[in-house]
Amino acid sequence: MTRLTASIAASGFACFALLYTPQAVMPQIAAEYGLGPGSASLALSAATLALAVVVVPIAMLSERTGRRAVIVVSVLVAALLGLVLPFAPNYEVFLVLRVLQGVAAAGVPAASMAYLADELDKGKLGAAMGAMIAGNSLGGMSGRLVTGMTSDWLGWRGSVLLAGVFGLVAALVVVFFLPKAQHRPKRAPNGMKAALKDPVLLSMYVVAVLLVGTFISFYNVAGFQLSGPAWLETLVFLFYGFGSTAAAFAGRLADRFGRGKVLLLCIGVLALGAMASLVWVPLGLAIVTAGFFASHTTASGWVAARAPSHARGQASGLYLAGFYVGSSIGGTSGATAYEEWGWSGLVLVLLGWLALAAMLVVCSQSSPVNSAPSGASRGTAPTPPYARYEGVGAAPRATRLDTKWTGEG
Repeated sequence: MTRLTASIAASGFACFALLYTPQAVMPQIAAEYGLGPGSASLALSAATLALAVVVVPIAMLSERTGRRAVIVVSVLVAALLGLVLPFAPNYEVFLVLRVLQGVAAAGVPAASMAYLADELDKGKLGAAMGAMIAGNSLGGMSGRLVTGMTSDWLGWRGSVLLAGVFGLVAALVVVFFLPKAQHRPKRAPNGMKAALKDPVLLSMYVVAVLLVGTFISFYNVAGFQLSGPAWLETLVFLFYGFGSTAAAFAGRLADRFGRGKVLLLCIGVLALGAMASLVWVPLGLAIVTAGFFASHTTASGWVAARAPSHARGQASGLYLAGFYVGSSIGGTSGATAYEEWGWSGLVLVLLGWLALAAMLVVCSQSSPVNSAPSGASRGTAPTPPYARYEGVGAAPRATRLDTKWTGEG
């Protein structure tokens, strides 16, 4: 793993650890404030919805200020807010701080995907995306484990503070080791238009909403469904280790066999996990976690490779907006479904979301690649004729140009 890839993975580790620490202690938060599962889920959704709102503007800002600066400032501010969060005097102030933390953290996902796409050629992009998502999953797992394993002794406030310290350490790794960018991002006034007119990109934005909504819904209510001490229930978050492995493996599979086929396989794994949870919840969560992070790696890599160079920041931002809309609105909707209909009702709702995601992927597989994206700079080599259908075949190799891919269009 290169210094670039390792630093981006560390930024994802810090971001996800800070964003998702309240999830493991939602039952304790609900008990203190007299909340149901749906209302308690706002402890997570407040931050992720705020992130979804600002991620596209921040992605566009990174085109002007440079992606490294955005990543560094974002991860530092989010970590410092994580240290303040446990001192909130009431739930309302807690939610306000979570909104601010979501806004601060937005720069990491907004710029990371495009940063990798700018700095690496497409033959290495899938593996780098896999490493980034692996860092995300490890961060999400670590943040939840720290809070869940210590909340019986420290209380949920003390455990959230401890998780904030871990997030700050990871943030400092990013500050000191993330290398300077070798290529300035391409700025173009029609980048957003290009990111919105491609049907495959549009499909991936919606797929992100559906997949993340499914995943977060399961974990939002797992603590309410399982019984036992908090530290024991928290052990389900160890399944994020499966997510890290699956993410790295899926990135390489997508580079070799094509993103469409691999993404459909990953969605099938998610559906299998949802059904397995009806038999035994921990088994289902393990399978769902592996399927989700593998599918997220594949879909985000598809967006980064598909988007024209002048629209990478906007396309990445829109994909991540969908990701965090799914995490916030989807996660709260799933928690509400569980509150109304129980675990079986939740599973039926989420299987419907996965079926819709699979339909969008199938449609995307036959969508042709634009041979000359609008706004590309003069002199860019055309897409080779054998790269006509990116969703079906060897997209990464076929779309790689003979000249060095500088990220300048």
